[in-house]
Amino acid sequence: MAVIIMILYYNHMNTLFIRAVQAENVTVYEGGTAQISCRLQNYDGSIVVIQNPRRQTLFFNGTRALKDDRFQMVLFTTRLVRITLTNVSVSDEGGYFCQLYTDATHHQVATLLVLVPPDTPTVEVKQDAVEGGESELTCVSPRSKPAATLKWMRNGKEISGVASQQENGKTFSVSSTIRIPVERKDNGAALSCEVYHPALDVPKRVRHYRLDVYFAPTGDSLSLTCSVTGNPLPLNIQWSKINDTLPERAEISGPTFQISRLSQSHNGTYLCQAQNDYGRAADHYTLLVYDPGAVVETHSAVPYAVIGGVLALLVFTVICVLIVTIWCSVRQKGSYLTHEEAFLNGNDASQGKKEYLL
Repeated sequence: MAVIIMILYYNHMNTLFIRAVQAENVTVYEGGTAQISCRLQNYDGSIVVIQNPRRQTLFFNGTRALKDDRFQMVLFTTRLVRITLTNVSVSDEGGYFCQLYTDATHHQVATLLVLVPPDTPTVEVKQDAVEGGESELTCVSPRSKPAATLKWMRNGKEISGVASQQENGKTFSVSSTIRIPVERKDNGAALSCEVYHPALDVPKRVRHYRLDVYFAPTGDSLSLTCSVTGNPLPLNIQWSKINDTLPERAEISGPTFQISRLSQSHNGTYLCQAQNDYGRAADHYTLLVYDPGAVVETHSAVPYAVIGGVLALLVFTVICVLIVTIWCSVRQKGSYLTHEEAFLNGNDASQGKKEYLL
């Protein structure tokens, strides 16, 4: 934008002259270099003074007046006066005066506007994420000019946040706070905070964040598949738990049965049943959870019954062997006694060779 001031005066010959000073407004990023220009028309050698927003004289007819090496006179002609300001800061912002001293003093102001682009925002955890509770997160952009715009995003969708803004001199600090309910499945979920600003050299700057959800330790997951054959193939497969109802977290999808986060309350025998028009078949599965996070699985209760039966059989066999041994010992002793009695009481010696069973 340019504004022209027309300065009218008469010389000693009463001839009308038009003298003009044109100052150009400048916008620059903080840390950059600004060029402040004053354009002259019909310049006759009058004094030209350039002043900063605090009305301190920077240059007097091209000669430095203020000891600030960031300002340099780069051009002084009858048509254009130009200075540069390096390493611009927000404190340099304001109106720079181009003054032309004639019989009356006239000036024009070149406005310097300094933009401050935001850095990548930061994420502050205001409240830890606990299963079944809420997570409170705040995205902060501590410094920008003008105020930056913040957005929370998750899975490509914006999350509404509570925005706040604080003015710090000529710059602004902005923040956006969200509160979101969290479950165990949200652990590791990706969120992002995006900052938008006209001074950015890219469309946006992004801070990525992953939820860290705290939850109590639990067991593993169980997945069972009921393999069915038949002609025609049974389509109706039913899952049940013997003498109990299926757990709340049980998920059934056709022949597949799943339980997440196993605990000892899931102990029991699960039954898979399939049926077609020509018959019915079933199989069972016994689950024993003996420690959080550890699972002992068996396809049926038969192995435990076999082990118990074998032990019982061994004990019974030992007892039987002892009984038989004792019985045989008693029988043998009784036979000798009977033989002796027969021999002593009989008249025929040949009768002593007979055996008598007790």
